Amino acid sequence: MSKAIVLTGITTTGTPHLGNYVGAIRPAIAVSKDANVMPFYFLADYHALIKCHEPAKVRQSSLEIAATWLALGLDTDNAVFYRQSDVPEIMELSWMLTCVAAKGLMNRAHAYKAAVAENEDGGEKDPDKGITMGLFSYPILMAADILMFKANKIPVGKDQIQHIEMARDIAGRFNHIYGEHFALPEAVVAEHGAVLSGLDGRKMSKSYNNTIPLFEPEKKLRKLINKIKTNSLEPGEPKDTEGCTLFSIYQAFANPEEVAHIRQRYAEGIGWGEMKQVLFEHINEHVAPARERYEALMASPAHIEQQLQEGAAKARAITVPFIKELRAAVGIAPIA
Repeated sequence: MSKAIVLTGITTTGTPHLGNYVGAIRPAIAVSKDANVMPFYFLADYHALIKCHEPAKVRQSSLEIAATWLALGLDTDNAVFYRQSDVPEIMELSWMLTCVAAKGLMNRAHAYKAAVAENEDGGEKDPDKGITMGLFSYPILMAADILMFKANKIPVGKDQIQHIEMARDIAGRFNHIYGEHFALPEAVVAEHGAVLSGLDGRKMSKSYNNTIPLFEPEKKLRKLINKIKTNSLEPGEPKDTEGCTLFSIYQAFANPEEVAHIRQRYAEGIGWGEMKQVLFEHINEHVAPARERYEALMASPAHIEQQLQEGAAKARAITVPFIKELRAAVGIAPIA
């Protein structure tokens, strides 16, 4: 039986938070230990340049994200863990794909359409004002990330399904012109994937500045949990778990018995202060061992760099011969 090839990219523009962990990192770490899967995980640092023009932030985020995945037990023997910029064949493939990708397809990309709509709603005469070619064409770079490794299973949120469909379209067009070279990827959407709320009750997101970093020190973690918005119900008054940020975060880290117990405590009217203390203790206990490993890794960037270089070598063992094949297919080859 051939292994499923699973690929996930992590954009290096921020510090990993609880929402990232529950929604993407935790399930990906589990897959990295599956002998029936060939998983590829990469730091998408070229993607980061689309939105972030702060070099120090991109570098720091790369360090923090790599340290986070390693601290949480990523199996680098089974998985290929690399930095996008260490595999130059991806960028070369991106140009080849750009040369077959239809501009009309890119015009329909959600991120581009949203940026245009924002300009039009703001009364701008030029609907493309402030929109870079990076934003416009990043679905092509994403397609290159996927197609380079013939990945067939791509775990994504619902908002990313369109990009996988675009990668399929571009791959199909290339295959039609130059012969069958690419596998057509499939989006894998977790129907019941946890989406955590942040400090203000909205989805936990860097763009809302409402996140709880995964490896905050104990004191800071407690302070942030104490900042989570709640309603004005007093201790003793029954409370609804539905739509409660404290409960949803607790549920993402607890087993069914613990969740049932807290649900009962809500019905009995647990005070918000007590619930925040319960949540802090539960999360702190859960992350403490990995936090210790994370802090040790952050203090040893040379070890992280070595891991990434080893991953890049494994990746390039695949990409170097494949790009040679693709070059020959498009007519870029020695003439004698």
